Amino acid sequence: MDDNDWLAERFETHRTHLRAVAYRMLGSLTEADDAVQEAWLRLARTDTSDVDNLGGWLTTVVGRVSLDMLRSRNARREQPAGTHLPDPIVGRADGFDPEHQALLANSVGLALLVVLDTLDPAERLAFVLHDMFALPFDEIAPIVGRSSAATRQLASRARRRVQGTPTTPDADLGRQRVVVDAFFAAANDGDFDRLVAVLDPDVVLRADGGALPAGASRVVHGPAEVAGQAFTFRQSGAGGVVRPALVNGAAGMVVFRDGRPQVVFGFTVIEDRIVAIDILADPNRLAHLDVAVLD
Repeated sequence: MDDNDWLAERFETHRTHLRAVAYRMLGSLTEADDAVQEAWLRLARTDTSDVDNLGGWLTTVVGRVSLDMLRSRNARREQPAGTHLPDPIVGRADGFDPEHQALLANSVGLALLVVLDTLDPAERLAFVLHDMFALPFDEIAPIVGRSSAATRQLASRARRRVQGTPTTPDADLGRQRVVVDAFFAAANDGDFDRLVAVLDPDVVLRADGGALPAGASRVVHGPAEVAGQAFTFRQSGAGGVVRPALVNGAAGMVVFRDGRPQVVFGFTVIEDRIVAIDILADPNRLAHLDVAVLD
């Protein structure tokens, strides 16, 4: 085995971890893969003979690359008008495959990724690397160009934002599924009162329709408003097949038409009430979604 093969082998042992870091930073599976690939290119042209902790070194590289990508995204204002949801990770209702399970460790639900999207890029980096991956502030500080104390403050501000929003669903997937099934049953029956009964008083619905007509991407707050929107789900599912799924580790649904995903529903259920519904209906993004596992 030559030096390049040896280095590539060592890199592969860290790939899943690095992809998990980049996904939390970017909320995009494609961009996460790009960040990991860039980390490999930098490793291949760098003398790391004096690096004692290659995993930590690679983590900081992926963090730096992801930070640059976030800043570039913001500078170019790449986000489409209206609501933009992170890429969902969809799995079978009875469990994820090992690769997805590793990617979603620490309960990275859609609701959490939505909150992370509201953070300043440097705040996001400090929070993700420290709070999710236990990287010391002394190692994060050079990436953001701040002192260790200032970097700690970045993470603290991000933490307050995250903790101020309900993002962690109930641990019992069976109870989550009962609530989600009740929601769809009430929507299909057109029963407004039953719909409201499973919604939290502060429920929020976020719909990302991509380039679909105006109104397809929106944010709706409150049980009555969300229940009213829910009746449109019957139309979106008309002629389609609705299948239960795990969406970022939580109970969800995917609507298929002609064998292709048409809508992905992600739910955040806390104390047997739905506090957030995240809907991806962007046809371009759905076309690239890996849902073969549901067949």
